[in-house]
Amino acid sequence: MDDLNPNDLSAVVEADRAHVWHHLMPHKALETTDPRIIVEGRGMRVWDQHGKEHLDAVSGGVWTVNVGYGRAEIADAVRDQLVKMNYFAQTAGSIPGSLFAEKLISKMPGMSRVFYANSGSEANEKAFKMIRQISARKHGGKKQKILYRDRDYHGTTIACLSAGGQQERNAHYGPFTPGFVEVPHCLEYRNHEQGLGTLSGAEYGRAAADAIEEVILREGPDTVGAICLEPITAGGGVIVPPEGYWERVQEIVDKYDLLLHIDEVVCGVGRTGTWFGYQHYGVRPDFVTMAKGVASGYAAISCMVTTEAVFEQFKDDPTDKLHYFRDVSTFGGCAAGPAAALVNMEIIEREGLLENCQKMGERMLGNLGKLMEKHEIIGDVRGKGLFLGAELVSDRAAKTPVPEPKIQAVLADCMKQGVIIGASNRSVPERNNTLCFSPALIAKPEDIDAITDAVDGALTRVFGA
Repeated sequence: MDDLNPNDLSAVVEADRAHVWHHLMPHKALETTDPRIIVEGRGMRVWDQHGKEHLDAVSGGVWTVNVGYGRAEIADAVRDQLVKMNYFAQTAGSIPGSLFAEKLISKMPGMSRVFYANSGSEANEKAFKMIRQISARKHGGKKQKILYRDRDYHGTTIACLSAGGQQERNAHYGPFTPGFVEVPHCLEYRNHEQGLGTLSGAEYGRAAADAIEEVILREGPDTVGAICLEPITAGGGVIVPPEGYWERVQEIVDKYDLLLHIDEVVCGVGRTGTWFGYQHYGVRPDFVTMAKGVASGYAAISCMVTTEAVFEQFKDDPTDKLHYFRDVSTFGGCAAGPAAALVNMEIIEREGLLENCQKMGERMLGNLGKLMEKHEIIGDVRGKGLFLGAELVSDRAAKTPVPEPKIQAVLADCMKQGVIIGASNRSVPERNNTLCFSPALIAKPEDIDAITDAVDGALTRVFGA
């Protein structure tokens, strides 16, 4: 690398083409086109190998860089921590691990304990294993089924895919882990597909949650131990549960003695304008998992957080050598993650980014609403905070999804304009038709307007005036 010309990245491009297996993309095209190399980031903008500037409306591509790029104080904290103590297995503690756990729990009333890991998938795996261990020790192994929701996503491992409601992500990767059972989605815009087309608002919300109870009764309440839900569905189409939904979910959880596992991997640490998405709804989780925004991508870290009541069940019988949670996450012992997470949280507090997220989210939702008035191709806009979606349909009355190539053409047009947006991708067959937006929490009004202006132009060119 010493002789690398900083103005000539052709060697980097060829090394990437020859050796890197990229995430979430087909590689055939890279035989004739160059891979994109992101070279630098500052604030909400990134630059590629050609020096082209892009406004990033998806926070690193997958809802991660909540406080923006180029935060020297996070990098400095990580560097200082690595020099002092980079790693020791989480069988022992670390200074940043202890301090961040305390800081995190202060934002989560009712929660108590933090288990560190390195990815959202791994955090969810830990919760699934705890649920199964509680079933084995407290219910003779019978109350072991875990419910998950259609369109939700919980990670890439086989067990997480088993709990995944996105059929295209699951295709070819079975057989799956038994004991995971799907419940219907809660997307009011597509209530007609559930036979609930006459219902709306809180009436639909409660009916969508009632469908969970129907599954429990079908499976047998004494066999169902938990339900795992995203507070707002992410890659499955940015689905904000309607009024009445979460209240009814809590009633069902209480009625059937279920453990409630909230997957905050996307929503956690500010994305929706509160510290955690579930906090909009007043529910009482037993498990909360998080990853992406915890350190804004400056270090790898995930957390699986529980109540003290859950924790107590793993130390209540020391005479049983198998009573405790016999699990390890190698890189859960990295000190860089909590060191970065501490500063990340301090930045959100100091700069008032939760409040800014709420204000900019309202602005962006309003802008998207105006685009919906202008473009018949937009069937629905939805979101909370800086976590938004616009569903594209070729026929508003029939709600016919726009073909996926057209969705990709909108993304490509925005990219050409220098604005990076996202879309639901390889999720639900014939339903990958939602444009996705998750700009950093530092967004300013001019950033929000630039994003929606780019979408406006792209829709005009791809679909006509």
